[in-house]
Parts: sequence; C-alpha cells; structure tokens
Amino acid sequence: MRLMRRYEFKYEGFEVAKLSDEIHSEIQRLCATGDELAKARRFADAIPMYWTAWDLLPEPKTDWSAALWILAAIGDANFLGGDYVAGRDNLSQAMHCPGAIGNPFVHMRLGQCQFELNAVDRAADELMRAYMGAGPDIFKDENPRYLAFLKTKAKDIETPKKPWQFWKR
Repeated sequence: MRLMRRYEFKYEGFEVAKLSDEIHSEIQRLCATGDELAKARRFADAIPMYWTAWDLLPEPKTDWSAALWILAAIGDANFLGGDYVAGRDNLSQAMHCPGAIGNPFVHMRLGQCQFELNAVDRAADELMRAYMGAGPDIFKDENPRYLAFLKTKAKDIETPKKPWQFWKR
C-alpha cells in the first residue's frame, strides 16, 4: 500500500507553509531511491536514504505531513528487514504526524511489529484499527498469521477475498 505523499506543514488543520521546491525535490529523489532499494529487498540500504530525507524536514519534523510517509517507509523497511524494535519505535513516532491516526497501513505495520515483539494487547489494538479502516483486504498480501491472530481477539473477522471473488461479498 502506498501512502499519500504531501509536502505541506499543517497546524490545527490549516496549511501555513510549504517546503521549498529544492527540499521537496530532494526528499522525493531520496525517497524514490529508498523505495527502489526496498523493492529490491535491500532494506539496510534503503533506510539511510529515508533518514537523509527525514533530516531535510524543518523542525518540528513531526508537524510536516511528509514526515508521516517518511517514517512509515522507515518503519516498513524495519519490519520487512526483521528489525521489529526499530519498526515499532519509528511507526510509533509516525503516529505523532498529521494523518497517521486512522491510517490503516501504519496501524497494520505497527501492529505487526507489536505482534512480533509479543506485545499482544498492543498488536490486537493496532491490527484491529487497520482492519476497521481498510477491511480484510489490507491483510491479503501479508502473512496469514496476523489475521488469524486478530480472529482470536474479535468476532466477525473476515478472510480477504481473492480478487476474482469480489462479487461474492
């Protein structure tokens, strides 16, 4: 799932400043490079690209909406690379960014990190937020154990439908 990328500073719902074109372009370039490295499963190489993009954000960094997708990309790379502690920490920090609360992808990845760290109550909470925000399909490309775990915590959890079965819902 791709997070929406926006480059403005938000304060209480009002746009008050935009990143300069130079910073915006450099953040895009760095994150695109990080995305390509992550796609090639070179997570240890991708993460420094994202951190370099993070360093370009003015303070306070978590007030910029771009901070969400940068931290989410870092947390995603942490998770996929098996560093669940760093994933939990970076995705928890992302929750302080505009648009994070209620973002199904961020909740899912944070819940998966919590699950892998055996923080089952936190995992159930985050995974349920992902499920409530996007339905069962958010789990269709994930290891089935996360949805199976969620089914042990709540009733009426559906299994994702295969794309050719969408009409059976």
